Amino acid sequence: MSSRRSGRRRETTIEVRPAHDFDDVAVIFAPKKPESSVCWCLSWRLSSKENRSLVGAARADRVRELCARDLAPGVLAHLDGEVAGWAGVAPRSELHPFAHSRKIPHIDDLPVWSLWCIRVRPGFRKHGITGALIDGAVEYAKLCGAPAVESYPVDNGGERLDQTMAFVGTRAMFERAGFTKAADTDSIAGGFPRILMRLPLE
Repeated sequence: MSSRRSGRRRETTIEVRPAHDFDDVAVIFAPKKPESSVCWCLSWRLSSKENRSLVGAARADRVRELCARDLAPGVLAHLDGEVAGWAGVAPRSELHPFAHSRKIPHIDDLPVWSLWCIRVRPGFRKHGITGALIDGAVEYAKLCGAPAVESYPVDNGGERLDQTMAFVGTRAMFERAGFTKAADTDSIAGGFPRILMRLPLE
């Protein structure tokens, strides 16, 4: 879908495409023990009740179903053919916690898409993967007819963000991709306030 070349250390090629290959998604999320309950990037897609009830391998099965749909659950970055990172992007209406959030506002009635999670595998960092993932997610949303993409990163002012919360991204990261701040939120991540950022696509 999209590609980017990186000149760091050596010439490399980053390709970002819709996440229809479950095995590739599993490279990012699958636990060592299949019966273990891990996020699989479902926590921001399901209601809290459904999220709690979906455990173990059933979570992987749900992601497998999402990958098989026409609309992919996100995008994957590949660096020289290897799975390097993930970005969760989808219509906000499909993401229960954002569609019904009391802390993150809806600033208008536009049927926006949300870019809520960015993951880069260890060993693939500092190769431009994050920027490629954001660009690829935006491109995919645009191809699917999204009028705008929102993100909900922390406004950390350059301070270090705990790696456990790094998936939300930072303001600077999204500003580099053309997003601008649209609203404050009442949400906190890693001790920093989250803001609503938006990139119009029309």
